[in-house]
This record gives sequence, C-alpha cells and structure tokens, in this order.
Amino acid sequence: MEQTKPYKREHYRLPLPTAYPVMFAGATAIGEGTITNLSVLGCTIECAALPPYATNLLLRVILPDRQESLPIDEAEVRWMDDRRIGVQFRKVERAANLRLHGFVWDRMLERLQTMKQERARG
Repeated sequence: MEQTKPYKREHYRLPLPTAYPVMFAGATAIGEGTITNLSVLGCTIECAALPPYATNLLLRVILPDRQESLPIDEAEVRWMDDRRIGVQFRKVERAANLRLHGFVWDRMLERLQTMKQERARG
C-alpha cells in the first residue's frame, strides 16, 4: 500500500495583522477573497466560493505598499477547507517577485521587532 506524504511548506508563512484583498481567476473559477497569511512561495486565501483543488489561478493581491496590485501569474490550489484555500506560487514575474520578497521581509522584521519589545516588557 502506497503511503501519501503530508503537505509541508518550504517557507514560514507570515500571519498578517490585516487581511489583504485578492482577486483570482482560473479556467473554471473567478472570485475574490482576503489573504490571511503570506510567504514568498504561497498564501492562504479566505473566500466564499472555493476554486477546485489543484486548479491553477492568476492572482492579483492588493498590498498596502503601492497602489497597483501585485500580480501572481500562476498559483496552484494545494489544500482547501470550509472557506479557505492554500495556494503555492508557481510563476511570478521578476519585478513582482522582488516586490513580494521585499514586502514579506519588511513584515518579518516588523514582527521580530514587536516580539523583541514584548519580551523586554514582560
């Protein structure tokens, strides 16, 4: 009997203090939702209408760092539950990838600074 491997992330996903809006489109699904955690390789999206498992999606993420959306050219649905999907980014244009890495890095530094301050107080 073949054993299946549990899904394992390659990078830590950063929990977001504010959910960011996202729009998605695929061959059989169009929708919108909010991103509740983010890494340079994927994210969790909370949405009312779930696309099918293993669907490839085009994403447009609204981040607070700029006015234009962050384009993710291809993201695969890797898991799903009641109202959430986990997607892994498959194709991100170079400029968008640099922006994504910078954004995640800045949020991680902010989170580490907050944790350091909380430890010093308590």
